[in-house]
Amino acid sequence: MHQRSHTGKYPFSCSECRKCFHHKSSLDTHQRIHTGEKPFSCSECGKGFKQKSALVTHQRIHTGEKPFSCSKCGKCFKHKSAIVAHQRVHTGERPFSCLECGKCFHQNSDLVIHQRIHTGEKPFSCSECGKCFHSNSSLLTHKRIHTGEKPFSCSECGKLFHQNSDLVIHQRVHTGEKPFSCPECGKCFHCNSNLLKHQIIHRVEKPFSCSECGKCFHRNSYLVKHQRIHTGEKPYSCSECENSHRGEAIFMFRMWEMFSQEIISC
Repeated sequence: MHQRSHTGKYPFSCSECRKCFHHKSSLDTHQRIHTGEKPFSCSECGKGFKQKSALVTHQRIHTGEKPFSCSKCGKCFKHKSAIVAHQRVHTGERPFSCLECGKCFHQNSDLVIHQRIHTGEKPFSCSECGKCFHSNSSLLTHKRIHTGEKPFSCSECGKLFHQNSDLVIHQRVHTGEKPFSCPECGKCFHCNSNLLKHQIIHRVEKPFSCSECGKCFHRNSYLVKHQRIHTGEKPYSCSECENSHRGEAIFMFRMWEMFSQEIISC
C-alpha cells in the first residue's frame, strides 16, 4: 500500500466521478460525498460527519481543547489548518493572491471573502432589515445594531462599541496616538476616515454643489449646513428662550453680540 505513493498507482476508482485513490479506505470515505452518508455523529449535539477525524476536530468545540499552539506567540488553536494559517502572520507569507487586483492573503478563506468585492456577491443577509454582506462576520457585527449589543468596552472610560475596530480607534483618544498623517501638511489623525476627509481640503475639487446658488464645498456636511440659508431651517433651539438658529456657530455669535452690547450699555 505504501509503495503506491512512489509508483503512482491508483487502483481504486469511484464509479460516480472516476476519481482514483491509493487505498480502498480512502475510496470508501470519498463515496460518502455521493451517498450523503454521515456515520460519525457527535454525542453532544448530534451533528453527523463523513469521517471520524472530522468528528474528533468538531468535538473540540464542546471540550474547548486547543491542542495546536504557536511557538512564536503561544496562541492556541483547535485545528492544525488554523495554526498553519496563523503562523503566516509571523513569517509574512501570503500565498493566496487575487487574480483581479493582485492583493495577497494569509489564508484561502480570506481570499474567497475578498473576491466578493469584485463579483459583487453578498450571500449573507440580515433577517431584520434585509441588508446583505460579503462575509458572515460582517453580518454578525451588523446585527448588533438591531440587538443593541456592544460587547467591546473601553478600559479607560467604559464606553461601549459594536465592534473591536471602533474600540481600537476610540482608545487613541486616551493614548493620544495619531498614526494617520497627511502627506501634504503633516497633520495627524486618530483614524484613516478622518484623514481622507481632511485631504479634500488640499484638492482643488469641491464635489458638493448647492442646487440653489451653485456654491461648492469640500464636504457634504458643509453643503447641508449651507442649504439651511435657502430652506430657512433652524435645527438648533435655545432651551432658555426657545429661539431657533440655523447653526451652532450662528447661535454662539449672536449670543456674543448680545453680551457685548450689554457691556457697552453699562
